[in-house]
Amino acid sequence: MTTVPLPYRVTAVSAETADCVSLGVAPVGRALPEFSPGRFAMVYAFGAGEVPISVSVIGDGHRLVHTIRAIGAVTGALCRLGAGDTIGLRGPYGTGWDLGAAAGSDVLVIAGGIGLAPLRPAVRHVLDHPGRYGRLHVLIGARTPEDLLYGEELEHWRRAPAQVEVTVDRPGPGWRGSVGVVTTLLDRLDWRPDRTAALLCGPEVMIRHTARALLARGLPAGRVQVSLERNMRCGTGHCGHCQLGPLLLCRDGPVVGYDTARPLLAVREL
Repeated sequence: MTTVPLPYRVTAVSAETADCVSLGVAPVGRALPEFSPGRFAMVYAFGAGEVPISVSVIGDGHRLVHTIRAIGAVTGALCRLGAGDTIGLRGPYGTGWDLGAAAGSDVLVIAGGIGLAPLRPAVRHVLDHPGRYGRLHVLIGARTPEDLLYGEELEHWRRAPAQVEVTVDRPGPGWRGSVGVVTTLLDRLDWRPDRTAALLCGPEVMIRHTARALLARGLPAGRVQVSLERNMRCGTGHCGHCQLGPLLLCRDGPVVGYDTARPLLAVREL
C-alpha cells in the first residue's frame, strides 16, 4: 500500500449507463500491490481531487477496472476521461469480502444500483472456483432498466450457471421483468439459510431492509457481509471523516459482518 498516488493510464472506457463509466487502467510504471474483491483505491483526477472507488475488475498484469458514477466534481472529471489519459491511484485500502468464510456454502449476492460494482469481483471469484462454493444467487435492484450495469455479463453469469434475478423501481416501455424493491426477489430463491453466505452492497436503506429480511428468514447475522459507505477523505484512518460508531470505514471497512454493522446502522445517517 502506498499513500502517494501512482500514475495509471486509462486503457479503455466503457459507458455503462447515462451517468456511469467503467475505466480500465494499467500502471505507467510501478504498480500498486494486488487488490482483492471488495477493497478500494483512492482515485485521483488531476486538477479536480480524489475519491474512493472500489475495484470492479481485478485483471492480469495489475490491470484494474473502476466503475464510476458521475455525482460530483471529481467523479464527473473521471467520467470525462478518454483512453490515454492519466490518473493517480493509491491503495489498496480497506477490508474485502471474506470469501474464505463463504467456502463450502451457497453464496447469495444482493446489489442495489452501483453497489453491483464492488460485488462484481466476488461474483467472478465464485464462478472461477466452482468446486469451492455451492450455488450462486445474484439479486440486483436498479432505479430503471437503463440503470442496470453489466448487461452482457449478467447473461454470462446466468450461463455459468448462476441464478440472476433483476428488479427495477420504475419500469420503462417494454420492460417485462420484476418491479419493486430487491427484497421481493428473495421469494424466488430455493435456498437454505443454514448453508448460505450473503454479500450485500448498495444504498444504506437497501442494506438495512435487505439484511433484516434475510435475518427474518433465518440467516444468521454472522453469515451476512455488508459494504458500507461514508465520506472517505484520506483512506488511511487518520482524518476521521468516515467514522461510523467505533469504526473507521476506510480502515475497518468497508466490508464488515452484519453482526457488527447491525447496531451501527440502527442510527440513521444524517
